[in-house]
Amino acid sequence: DKESDEQPQLTVDIEEPQTEETLEETVDKGVDLVYSLNDRPPWYLCILLGFQHYILAFGGIIAVPLILAEPLCIKDNNVAKSQLISTIFFVSGLCTLLQTALGTLPILQGGTFSFITPTLAILALPKWQCPAPNSPVMLSVQLQNGTSPLQMENSDEIWMSRMREIQGAILVASLLQIVLGFSGLVGLVLRFIGPLAIAPTINLIGLSLFIEAGKKSGGHWGIAATVSLILLFSQYLSKVNVPMIAYKDKKWKVFQYPLFKLFSALFGMCGGWLVCFLLTIFDVLPTKSDQYGFSARTDISLDAVKNSPWFHVPYPQWGLPTVSLSSVLGMMAGVLASTMESIGDYYACARLSGAPPPPTHAINRGIAVEGIGCILAALWGTGNGTTSYSQNIAALGITKVGSRLVLQTTGILMIILGIFGKFGAVFITIPDPVIGGMFLVMFGMIAAVGISNLQYVDLNSSRNLLILGFSTFSGLVLPTWFHSNPGIIDTIKELDQVIIVLFTTHMFIGGFFGFVLDNTIPTDKERGIKSWQDKVQGESKCTCDQSCYDIPFCTPIFKRFRCFQYLPF
Repeated sequence: DKESDEQPQLTVDIEEPQTEETLEETVDKGVDLVYSLNDRPPWYLCILLGFQHYILAFGGIIAVPLILAEPLCIKDNNVAKSQLISTIFFVSGLCTLLQTALGTLPILQGGTFSFITPTLAILALPKWQCPAPNSPVMLSVQLQNGTSPLQMENSDEIWMSRMREIQGAILVASLLQIVLGFSGLVGLVLRFIGPLAIAPTINLIGLSLFIEAGKKSGGHWGIAATVSLILLFSQYLSKVNVPMIAYKDKKWKVFQYPLFKLFSALFGMCGGWLVCFLLTIFDVLPTKSDQYGFSARTDISLDAVKNSPWFHVPYPQWGLPTVSLSSVLGMMAGVLASTMESIGDYYACARLSGAPPPPTHAINRGIAVEGIGCILAALWGTGNGTTSYSQNIAALGITKVGSRLVLQTTGILMIILGIFGKFGAVFITIPDPVIGGMFLVMFGMIAAVGISNLQYVDLNSSRNLLILGFSTFSGLVLPTWFHSNPGIIDTIKELDQVIIVLFTTHMFIGGFFGFVLDNTIPTDKERGIKSWQDKVQGESKCTCDQSCYDIPFCTPIFKRFRCFQYLPF
């Protein structure tokens, strides 16, 4: 009747879970987008989806300062570690806003593992090795009470001087990325770089970090194994959709959500963290620092949370960066690896956000903006640069939301959370074995991503197998030999440092040999460059035209003057 028709109806719609085939089609073709590139979802949905992107990038971003803590000599300096964590989140938010506004596409920017390998090679030089625990300078750090201001200043200078060296190296090396982008040399470089150069470069990023993963996991292998819950959630339970309830349009809806697949890293890490917390509460773990399993306690670094300020706006605070030739050349290897990785990400993001394949000028500008982001990261002192995050690009296909506004919301959230000092300090309480277990999965995945580039190469060719084997094996052998024979190079001091940094950077050795051999040994179609480029560019179901790659607010000016059309960016 009329009266009942006027009342809001309450119905329950149960949606069928998405099949694996449909999900793969979504990832591959970018179809059925709920929000495409230029759409503007409601503000509350932007916040929710933006926070999800933040969680997906969380593991990769927080891993960087935790890896660099020991070579920077702040392993026991929890306040310094919390400052680094807050700073890298803050700068990642700035760079994400910069890339999504002036760059190319909705791509989240965060710390890159490509810079870690050369950073570790630089800090392994004799002049940057940490002082012995019983040295006069380090004794002042251990004094918790009665430490004079001069002693505290000296203790901070130990790691700040190392940070300034890394800052200078990233600052100058990132100029190469800016030049490659704004000059249009990226397209020229791509003609000569194929899977046989990319595969050993990225593969050795993961393989070279196995020592760091072993150190952390070795604190308690049982706890490290609990983080293998990441494998349980991301693989065994990836097809399990969790029923969830939402109220929309005056009726309740039950929908299926791939909760385990989206938040596998977060659930795995928090699961291991919770186990350590319970074992600490019930005093199952040893209380003496020299006993096995002590590093799994969660109450070791509580002073970092107590001493950290509630609010702290990160700013360039470690001093004027220092520049040396050896550090800059070593860091350039990381810049080139990060550049090649990002180019593939641009094409994938275009497919999943409903945009046409990015034109050359958009790729050039995106790479240049990443170089600017790395310079900002160097100035702020994160100890690292920034790059595109592939896992967040994959999330665009799963959520069917390719809106640029969502990623800009993520950038704002990262900036806000980076200002809360207590928030960054909380992560210092994550025990080393939990971090080590996370490293086992993450670094293994990086190595596997490098190997996956070989799918475009003819692996039945003895030529390709020789190049791959020699470049990868050399990238492991030479750095290990140089580490085992310190002082073997004895020429000019500055030249010695250049040789040592370059030849102890695994990814540089592997990428260099792969590039040279692949471009000098005669071949026809075995290299796989054409098939790799065709696959990377692919085809997309476009929901917008090429205007989505225009620079905001500047297009009318550029169209008025024809001279701007000749700019590569």
